[in-house]
Amino acid sequence: MRNAMQSLLSQQVIEDACEWAIMHGVAFRQADNTARHCPFSIAPMTMKRDVYEHLLKVTPLITKLISQVSEDHDFLQASLGDLAKADPFFGRLMSLHQQAHGDGNDRRYPARQPLLLMRTDFMDDRQHGAKVIEFNGIAAGMGPFGQRATEFHAYMQSQWPATYQHWLEESHAVPAENQGLVQLAYAIATAAKKIQADFNAKGKPTFLMVVQKNEDNVYDQHLLEVELQKLGLRTVRRTFEQLSTQLSTGENHRLVLDGVGAVDVAYLRAGYQYSDYWVPELNESICCHTLSQTRLFIEQHHVALNATISQQLATSKSMQMQLTMMTAQDYARWGLNLEEALLVKSVLAEMKPVNNTTIEWFNTQAIKHEWVLKNQGEGGGHCVFGEDISAKLAQLLFGDYDAWALMQRLYPHEREKPTIAVRDGTQKLVDDLVSEIGLFTAYFNGEPVTQLKGYAGYLIRSKPASENEGGIHSGKGILDSLTLVD
Repeated sequence: MRNAMQSLLSQQVIEDACEWAIMHGVAFRQADNTARHCPFSIAPMTMKRDVYEHLLKVTPLITKLISQVSEDHDFLQASLGDLAKADPFFGRLMSLHQQAHGDGNDRRYPARQPLLLMRTDFMDDRQHGAKVIEFNGIAAGMGPFGQRATEFHAYMQSQWPATYQHWLEESHAVPAENQGLVQLAYAIATAAKKIQADFNAKGKPTFLMVVQKNEDNVYDQHLLEVELQKLGLRTVRRTFEQLSTQLSTGENHRLVLDGVGAVDVAYLRAGYQYSDYWVPELNESICCHTLSQTRLFIEQHHVALNATISQQLATSKSMQMQLTMMTAQDYARWGLNLEEALLVKSVLAEMKPVNNTTIEWFNTQAIKHEWVLKNQGEGGGHCVFGEDISAKLAQLLFGDYDAWALMQRLYPHEREKPTIAVRDGTQKLVDDLVSEIGLFTAYFNGEPVTQLKGYAGYLIRSKPASENEGGIHSGKGILDSLTLVD
């Protein structure tokens, strides 16, 4: 232990790293309006270049698929009906989707223009290779933090080269370029200018970010806003509660925000859970009706929108399971050729529905530690592992089954050498770090809309292998970046 302690970082390095993070907005807001730095790794992880390049090739194809699925409204209604009955929140989303799109021939409103900003999360499994953990189609944030993490490690390499090299997993590894912030802003700005051009409007396009009340993860959001401002956009932030009294309809179904004017892009960083729509003062007989209708109101206007209700449905765990269980040939319905479909299938981990047959199989035949039980929730805290799965399955009512899915558990490579995690200004040696890579993509009206053919950078989150919850915000995760080896 003494040798390990001797090799830890000096206080000067720790303070410099933490100050860099705060100065560059890599932080969370505290209740007293101060900031604390985001937890981070002192040196990046390593991945084989061919694995990374495979993910770069396949992830935009996943987004192409999801983009088409999300506009196949009849398919969404037909295939997610059981989920709607089992999960009240998704039942509400399906009801809103039905209101927005009616039957297949009912187009009562001008089409909102779907802007799919997606983060697809992967783990590089020791045995099976890189596989999808989940699709994130709403509030798929932290692209700015992803780019900042890459910049932070470049700073460490330049300013503290001996420290960086000492903790680098592979001395010859090359940093992977990361334009997560720049490319997401480019995609949003491109969509905003297209909507503005549809109305022959002048002046700055307007970007509306829908946010949670009293949110602490605001600096990641502000970094995106600043980048958009550089590209000539005006940015505004509102909660659903504020928007419920501030939105109106302009000429030709233009979305208008009181005191601001026409809105070109609406970007939802809220809306993935009931609490985002709940206002106690409204005392509603049906939970969250008013604010969810505000979301529907946005959908009924000519505006670039992420996430549409249908995008949220199409990136659900239930839809992930259905796409996983389909054949590659089935993807032809959504415009993928066989080669593209096989690429997508190559990164989808096995999933099984929860029903009496699979419960019996799990309890009597399955190797339990090879599976994880997931519900439809976003963020951390929604997974059950190993032996605990049987107990959870026994608790579920029959009507709850369709809200859950069994998924092959992924066991990523542990980092070859220990590293330093820094949290709240304190360093800790971690010798079993594993990483999750989220690749960002952007499609507008079904077409790639970044300068990198739809790809838009990455986010690396690492955690001790012994921890189940790896979120930066809600778990034991730390911000990280990526280097490549041949």
